[in-house]
Amino acid sequence: MRVGLMVEGQAGLTWERWIHILQTAEELGLPSVMRSDHYVIGKYQSSIDAYLSFAIAAHETSTIKFGPLVNPITFRSPVDLGRMAAQVNHLANGRFKLGIGAGWHQPEHDAYGIYYPSTRERFDRLEEGIQVIKALWSDGPASYSGEHYSVTDVDCLPKPVNGADTPITIGGGGEKRTLPLVAKYAGEWNCVNVKLEDYARKVDLLKGYCADNDRDPASLRRSMMSFGIIGSDMNMLDRVTKWHMKGSGATGSPAAYRENLAEERGIITGLTNEVVDTLGKYEELGVEEVQFEHFNFNSDEVPTYLAEELGPLVE
Repeated sequence: MRVGLMVEGQAGLTWERWIHILQTAEELGLPSVMRSDHYVIGKYQSSIDAYLSFAIAAHETSTIKFGPLVNPITFRSPVDLGRMAAQVNHLANGRFKLGIGAGWHQPEHDAYGIYYPSTRERFDRLEEGIQVIKALWSDGPASYSGEHYSVTDVDCLPKPVNGADTPITIGGGGEKRTLPLVAKYAGEWNCVNVKLEDYARKVDLLKGYCADNDRDPASLRRSMMSFGIIGSDMNMLDRVTKWHMKGSGATGSPAAYRENLAEERGIITGLTNEVVDTLGKYEELGVEEVQFEHFNFNSDEVPTYLAEELGPLVE
């Protein structure tokens, strides 16, 4: 089990803090720094562009893997997405990981005038978009004609380091559309805050979808992002909890707040021994990496805890 870092790019992230987070993560030896791709969720805060930040990550680091969890297909055409992803992957010598999903947050689409299709159309576009991107990354001129996207005799250069074999992460937990696409196209499946019993059910469904595609489920990497209200002692745990409560506008007891998040939303909470036990159960279900949320960009406490205390206990 690996323990990585997740950053919400729309939550007040600045260039100075992004570079600091990247450099700190690399110095600490964390395996990955992933980030969201949103313009705004809730109140408007500093929100730096995902792909500009990935170019910076390629330049500022040399060992960590990085990328989006995940790019919504609604924000960019798959041609733009495939070209940018290929170039950043090339710039980072293969360390960039493309993650893609159908998109879900309608308010930011409405605010910025971005077309937000029906659920069915978003997933249709996601499947076509993946096929376009894979075509762009393949050898030689490529063509694709679909209902929503098409390309004709294009040769996307440069290719990703591993060319057409470059894996794509598909994000989401939907059992009717997302998991079948994962089984068919993904190199990695990433989901967010899924309770153990729900995750076990999804894994069983995914095995069936893999069988439908004559695919070995073991060939599919699995990761999960968690808001992760965790700590080495009660002082740290309460401090992290109160920071999260402040951001969400919650009141009351930190302990009750953690219990509610764990029960209602599947968020991993607790002290180190509890977290290690929980991660072990997810590992038994095939999870290879968990990316924990980095809430307070002005503090290195959580990245340091992940790298120096939690990570070594679960590796």
